Amino acid sequence: MWDDLDDTWYQALKHTRYTQPMQQLADFLQQETVAGHKIYPAEELYCAALNATPLDKVKVVILGQDPYHGAGQAHGLSFSVASDMPIPASLRNIYKELQQDLGVESPAHGCLISWAEQGVLLLNSVLSVRQGEAASHRKQGWEQWTDEVIHTINREKSHVVFILWGKDAQQKGSAIDASKHLILKAAHPSPLSAYRGFFAGAYFSKSNAYLEKHGITPIQWAIPDLQSQYVLLL
Repeated sequence: MWDDLDDTWYQALKHTRYTQPMQQLADFLQQETVAGHKIYPAEELYCAALNATPLDKVKVVILGQDPYHGAGQAHGLSFSVASDMPIPASLRNIYKELQQDLGVESPAHGCLISWAEQGVLLLNSVLSVRQGEAASHRKQGWEQWTDEVIHTINREKSHVVFILWGKDAQQKGSAIDASKHLILKAAHPSPLSAYRGFFAGAYFSKSNAYLEKHGITPIQWAIPDLQSQYVLLL
């Protein structure tokens, strides 16, 4: 993954390359491959979120947990799915909130690359998963590495919006400096928790208002159809 990593992120994260967590992670992923396990997303997409949103372009961070573990779903962006996949329930709820907040019509697909290319870092805490086994790659080193991603943004940038949906994301973002960034917290958009505080959060309009206040171009949250956007490798 290092060979293909965007240079802005490589320079920021290269000090982690030979650390114990990353060595543990490399060993684990090799063992998974040797054991014949199918891993999602494809190895070249582990860092798709970072490559789509270079460090100097980050305006908003939306934290997820694990990649989708069904065949063909995950493509490296949190909450997003490959364009030919059904839209997952959590993303449908995000679309409902987007429509309620900004009046934006929900697209017919679940690919969020248009957000990523505008500066929305769609970062999962864990960047790989075994087919059909949710959370199967947790506590193997990814968390420490994505913590470094968050620490880097917190340290190197100002006026970034961090959207933390659910307890896991809120815990992971607990060290973010609220004096220099905007932190939006709410329940996770999963059907199991969305009606306990996710809806009516106005995350998208609040994000844009904050960005504009600080002279930063806001995000065009409306998602174009597939004919008018670049689609990530499936």
